[in-house]
Amino acid sequence: MRTIVCGAGRVGYGIAARLAKERANVTIIDQSAALVRSVTERLDVQGVVGSGAYPEVLAEAGAADTDMVIAVTASDEVNIVSCQIAHSLFGIPTKIARIRAQSYLDSRYADVFSRDNIPIDVIISPEREVADAVLQRLTTPAAFDIKSFADGRIWAVGLRLREDCPVLDTPLNQIRELFPDLEITIMGVHRGDGFFRANVEDQLQAGDEVYFVCDRSKVDRAISVLGESQARARRVILIGGGNIGFAVARSLEDIGQTKIRLIEQDGDRAAAIAEQLDRTIVLEGSGLDRELLREAGVADAETVVALTNSDEINLLSGVIAKREGARRSNILVNEPEYGPLAQSVGVDRFIDPRAITISTVLQHVRRGRIKSVYSILDGEAELIDAVALETSNLVGTPLSEANLPSGVVIGAILREGEVLLPRADTVVQPEDRVVVLALREHVATVEQMFRVAVEFF
Repeated sequence: MRTIVCGAGRVGYGIAARLAKERANVTIIDQSAALVRSVTERLDVQGVVGSGAYPEVLAEAGAADTDMVIAVTASDEVNIVSCQIAHSLFGIPTKIARIRAQSYLDSRYADVFSRDNIPIDVIISPEREVADAVLQRLTTPAAFDIKSFADGRIWAVGLRLREDCPVLDTPLNQIRELFPDLEITIMGVHRGDGFFRANVEDQLQAGDEVYFVCDRSKVDRAISVLGESQARARRVILIGGGNIGFAVARSLEDIGQTKIRLIEQDGDRAAAIAEQLDRTIVLEGSGLDRELLREAGVADAETVVALTNSDEINLLSGVIAKREGARRSNILVNEPEYGPLAQSVGVDRFIDPRAITISTVLQHVRRGRIKSVYSILDGEAELIDAVALETSNLVGTPLSEANLPSGVVIGAILREGEVLLPRADTVVQPEDRVVVLALREHVATVEQMFRVAVEFF
């Protein structure tokens, strides 16, 4: 697949890096010659200096023979124009654009991005997706990672195992005998610096970070067995009233039963969002101000979430909030290096918007009937939600005879509204929604499993 990526910032670089690892033909465009030079020196990609909104720049990047353009510059307008030109002048089949301004995403103007108007096939809204991720972590605070699949029916959960976890040192194939109501599939384990696909003979250890999938309704029970069960946060302090902070506050208001305080440093912005929120108390000031945090009730807060545009402020706010008595702190980080640093100084969870955006892009890059993709551990593995077709070699054969690669595991199946956990005699049927974990080197195999064969037509 030949792809043009417009924008060589954090997200553009991350997308180019992932595609380059998969030996895709990638050209990256950016107006900064230094950024383009840095990317091309570090990755096996081509680079063009200029604006992706200019026809001659897209032409130089090879737009005439390109399958996909991904526009993720800092400007919504440049991203929009890049996709329009890619469609109108070069006939590029797939156009993906990152759009941040919420006015573009207003439901009243939903028709603006369509083939007859502005032909963008996929709109990525990092703010909305990050807000959703924050909400999931607030509702399930014991997990360090959560992703929903199959229209929300199947959840993948990342959980760190404590020393008192009752399933330690037990082969995975014996866990269901010990806990018959623990209806989960453990798919992958992050131990030390390595990540491996879980096998039935494997035994878990304290400190392991495991990824499991199950029916959404079974998540709470699974966490109560495997980890420390924690109730949903009822008293929350949000630091940062930008698009993400505002979206989280409004969603928490919609859910109800949550006492919300929001701290915003800019006075005009604080006043504006205070008028739009009904049950959120908005305080003007800095999340680094201990007195203001105390005024917001930090000592009684179950979770403080720092969502400003500054990684440094988010990190320090999270640390200060914990020292002032908050039970948990979650922070937004844009630089990957800040995540492990945050956890080493006591921050409980971090959210990486770059990783979330890359996962969204990958589900449209992946071939086959792929509905959703979630990249974990910077691409070490992917969780994939796909639809099984009649022509798939996965269909009609018991899983014990399906010859799945060693780096692939099927976690759950949604069939006619029922979530099924696979066993050796399980047979995948056409139109099943299948949630799969694949190690990086086996992703292409999973794509092939769910591709539309010629016989399908």
